[in-house]
Formats: sequence, structure tokens, C-alpha cells
Amino acid sequence: MNKTEGTIFMRLNEIKSPADIKHLNTDELKDLAQEMREVIIKRVSLNGGHLASNLGVIEMTLALHYVFNSPVDKIIWDVGHQSYPHKILTGRLDRFPTLRQHGGLSGFPKREESPHDPYGTGHSSTSISAALGIVEGRDRVGKNFKVIAVIGDGAMTGGLAFEGLNHAGHLKKDLIVVLNDNEMSISKNVGALSSYLTRIMTCNIYKKLKKETKSFIEYIPKVGGHVSRIAQKTEDTLKYFILPGMLFEELGFSYIGPIEGHDIAKLIDAFECIKDSTGPTLVHIITRKGKGYEFSERYPCTFHGVGPFEPDTGQTRKCQTPPSFSSLFGDALVDLADRDPRIIAITAAMTEGTGLEVFAKRFPERFYDVGIAEPHAVTFAAGLSVQGLRPVVAVYSTFLQRAYDAIVHDVCLQRLPVIFAIDRAGIVGEDGPTHQGLFDISYLRHIPNMTIMAPKNDFELKEMLKLAINHSQPAAIRFPRDSVCQEMEEFCTPMQYGKAEVLIEGKDIAFLATGQCVLTAYMAAKTLRAEGIEAEVVNMRFIKPLDKDFISHLVKRIKFIVTIEENVIAGGFGSTILEYLNSAGIMDVSVKIVGIPDVFVEHGRQDILRHLYELNSEGVCKAANMLLKQSQGV
Repeated sequence: MNKTEGTIFMRLNEIKSPADIKHLNTDELKDLAQEMREVIIKRVSLNGGHLASNLGVIEMTLALHYVFNSPVDKIIWDVGHQSYPHKILTGRLDRFPTLRQHGGLSGFPKREESPHDPYGTGHSSTSISAALGIVEGRDRVGKNFKVIAVIGDGAMTGGLAFEGLNHAGHLKKDLIVVLNDNEMSISKNVGALSSYLTRIMTCNIYKKLKKETKSFIEYIPKVGGHVSRIAQKTEDTLKYFILPGMLFEELGFSYIGPIEGHDIAKLIDAFECIKDSTGPTLVHIITRKGKGYEFSERYPCTFHGVGPFEPDTGQTRKCQTPPSFSSLFGDALVDLADRDPRIIAITAAMTEGTGLEVFAKRFPERFYDVGIAEPHAVTFAAGLSVQGLRPVVAVYSTFLQRAYDAIVHDVCLQRLPVIFAIDRAGIVGEDGPTHQGLFDISYLRHIPNMTIMAPKNDFELKEMLKLAINHSQPAAIRFPRDSVCQEMEEFCTPMQYGKAEVLIEGKDIAFLATGQCVLTAYMAAKTLRAEGIEAEVVNMRFIKPLDKDFISHLVKRIKFIVTIEENVIAGGFGSTILEYLNSAGIMDVSVKIVGIPDVFVEHGRQDILRHLYELNSEGVCKAANMLLKQSQGV
């Protein structure tokens, strides 16, 4: 990290497409891998992003592009947070400084960004199913290219991955699955033996010899078939002893590996051997997450998704900020669990991200990380609740989408007291449309028996969690990625189930807000006061059930309402207000909904996105003035 950017990346700057690496020798590819590492470390240290996962796949990415011919051949990345090396090699190095910036390069594969990204992603376990669909489509339209699904980094814990494997093995189509295994190491002896067996089993001479030997044995009168079956059993037994891939063999895949994932020569040899395969093939590659950077190798979880940091020390560049809702949630759950042995915490491979590290250490027997398996997490929680326990499922808003049916069928239909702690609700930021938490109000609000709450501060988060645990039905608490805002800490009126809270009284217009948007409404009201407009600020606290008594009294004295939410407008909190007014026959009230329109919100800093979609105080003031002017016929 002590060279200037211009001298470090001279060779890398010559790579305009994957074709440009095909003339390089092994030593040159190794040099290129080091340059790519330095580019990625430098950029992520400035922009933030996924570091450890990308550093771990550099050699594998180089080998894939060396052997296969993207974009004709299709490389499908699972999850997609390991695609930075792929982007660099596919003509996007000049845009790499814009990584995760608004209007810049996405941190995930994106079809609109490059023909080398044939399939967009951001959630896990999708690659095999998508790749198989592309394979089947390819064959139906008579095209000829290879399809490679790269899966790993926990994605194999998702049931969808095994659904794809099962179908692929059944169809027996030409599909290559690369399993990027960064959770185990291989000793030298086992690695050498596996490498030897892999070379034998993958190369055409072995396949031809095996086929011809089988045919010869079976041709022997009377005993040929029996001997052939014995030989096959012997081969399978040997594989069971020395190879970890028989599960994949039983699913219909030819299993290759394990292969050292940072040895470019071995990776190229393996891919060359299987690139002409005609059936389902799985290549098992062992990599080290965070490879090549001391701090990410030592702390792969910390450097999985990281904000800006100092490359020389690994220390984050964050200034002193108040605690996040995530950490406060984790602390509150520990406090409640100290007094209530019924409380169980469940997460889907997001222990640190959801603030549950302390709970996991304090109550290891009451903590479950089920892997990237959100539907299982929800149904597992439902089963726990049947036995009188109080399971709390801590999950990001965008990932809870994957468990929708389990929420409806396994929890709400049976009125089971499962608590959903929905983190990253609202605009999340630089990870983009796959990670924005902008749909949870809409996909939860219409489900019978569900309570939905949104805290504006630390006090309400604790009170809502306490209320949910003592509630006898399903409950969801949605809170943002943001830190707790100090301006809201003074408002700590006691909570009642289903009741709203008035922060500022007014007479001209009412702001009805939820969660983090309460601060936005509060700041907008203060601005309007200076303009002579008295806005009432209401913290709804409960999105469902709606405080209908409060609303019915409010609209008798205030005829202009602005609702504010970080959720899509369709089916969101504002829709709740309109539905109630319609059902109550209240027709003399004007309502303006401030929320996300019918779009997928792009990546960018939260403040930029809130400004763009007018979800900041300026946007709320604008909405209020427009509503009031319309009433005056202006």
C-alpha cells in the first residue's frame, strides 16, 4: 500500500475485457491478482463495501475469465457481494472509484450495467436455479455457450440452492456449479491427494478409460454384470472415504475437488478439464475469506461489509456517533431475557448485523443462527412459540421478504406470538435496491393478526419489545439502519397498545409519521412555524392497529394531513389512513402521502436518496405547502 496508484495499477489498466488476460502466463496472473487486491482494498477503504468476500475470490475470478469466454459464456454470481474482481476484469476499472456511490458502479451484479452481468442478484441461494433456467432457455432456442453458477459464502445453507441442485441433477443438462467454500481449510496431505484425484477424475483420458473398462467387464459372459457392480461399489466406497462430494454425486452431479482456491494454475487446470463437460458438474474450491489483507483474514466477519477504514490499521473512519438501533435492540433483548427465560433469539446468518452478539454470548443455549434460511427461521420460531416460548426473529427487512409465506401460514394464521425485529427498515443506502427495506409495511400490514410498530427512539424500542413479548399474537417492530437521534430522546411518554403520541400540537396541518420519519416531521414542523404555519406532529407508534379514535378526533379540527413513511406508497402507512377515512365516510379531509413511489430505489448515501425522493424535512415542507395551496385554489 506504499506505492502510488499510477504505478501500482499499470498492468491492470491495460485490461479492458477478459480477453486481455488470456495471453498472460501464471506469474503475470499472480501479479495481476495482487494489483486487484490493492485496488479493492484502497477503494473499499474509501467507499465502504464488501471486502473480505471479494478478496477471497480474486484468483478464482481470474481463472474463470481465463478459461471461459464472458459475456458469451454466462457467469452467475450468487449473492453478488463478491463480484468486485469480476467488475474490474470486465471493463469497469475506470468506474471503480464510483463504487456504491449514487449514480456510480453498483456493489452487486447488475444487468443494466454490463453484458458481463447476465443476471442481477443481491440475495443468496439464487444462482443455481437462475443458471439452470438460462441453460434450459439456451437449449430451447438452440444457442451454444457455457453457464457457470458461483455459489458460496453461506448461500448453500439456503433451501433454494438445493432445490436448484435437485432439478439440475434431474435434467442432466450442461451446467457448471462452482462451490466457493471459505469455511474450511485443507491439510497438505489431503489437499495433495484431492488434487491428484481431481486431475484423474476430470481429464478426458480417465473418463474414456473408465467408460471402456466398464463396457469390457460387462461384455464378459455370466459374470460381467456382477463384476461391474462390484467395481462400481468399490469406486463409490473409495469416494465416500476420500471425497466430501458424494452428496452432489447422489444429486446427479460430477463432483470435482476440493481445489486450492488461491492457486491460479490449479484452478485453470480444473476449469480446462471440465469446460467441455456435457452434464451437471460441481467444482469444489477452498478459499480464504479476506485473503491477502491481514485484518480481513483475521476478522472476516468484521470486514465482510465494512464502512470506510484506514488500510494501514484496519480501523474504521467513523466519527463518534450515537448507538445504532441494532445495538440498542440487542442490549434491550438481553435485559429482557435476564428476567424472562421464555425469550429465544433467532437470526439467519446475521448475528453481528442484527446486534445479537451479546445475546449469543450471554445465552448460547437460547440463541440460534439457522444460516441463510429465513423461511426456516420463521417456521422454526412458530414451533418454539407453540411450546410457550417467545422467539424473537432478528432479520433485515429485505431478507424477511423471503419468508412471506411462512409469516402468513405458519405464524399469523395460527396467531402464534412470534416477534419480528425488523432491522434496516427504510432507506438503507449504498447496497442498493436489493437491500432497501421499503416493502415490509406493505407485505405485513394486510396479514390478519399482525401488529406492526415503529419506534422513534431508544425508549420506544425497549417499550415495544417488552409489549411484543407480553403480547399473545404476532408482532413486528421495524427500525432503521440509522443511529438513534438525540433530538427525539426527550419524548418518552408511556406507551399504550395501539395508541399514538402527539409531539407538537397544531391547527393548520397534521404530520402523521412513523419510526425514523417522526424526526423528519418534527424538523419540518419547526421550519413551518417560522413561516406562520402551525403543524401538528403525531408519532403514530403503531402502524397496525391504527389509532382510529385519535384519527377520528384529529380530522374534526384539522383538514389537511401529510403522512410520512420510508416505505413504498402502495399498501403502506399512508394507504392505511386513506382506507380508514374512506371506510368511516370522512370525505372532507385532504391527504398527501410522502413515501417511495413505484420504483426500486437505487444505491447511494441515505441523505442523497432522502433528498431525491423528498423524504427529508425540506420535502415534507414542500408537500405541506402544496397541499395548503391546493386548498386555496392556488
